[in-house]
Amino acid sequence: MNGQNRNDIYPGLEVEIILKKDQRSGKRTRGFVKDLLTSSAFHSRGIKVRLEDGQVGRVIEIVED
Repeated sequence: MNGQNRNDIYPGLEVEIILKKDQRSGKRTRGFVKDLLTSSAFHSRGIKVRLEDGQVGRVIEIVED
């Protein structure tokens, strides 16, 4: 599932994000959502979140078990 809809993302959810510095390479970072930083319901490049370890990026994919 992609991370474009704010309703699909909530604190504690495991996601893969792309950090600003990694946008060119496409390197993904996995972690758990702490805060949602995008206020709109939809964002074409992914909802911006802060992970529990403090890193900030846009959600590329929601990790599903």
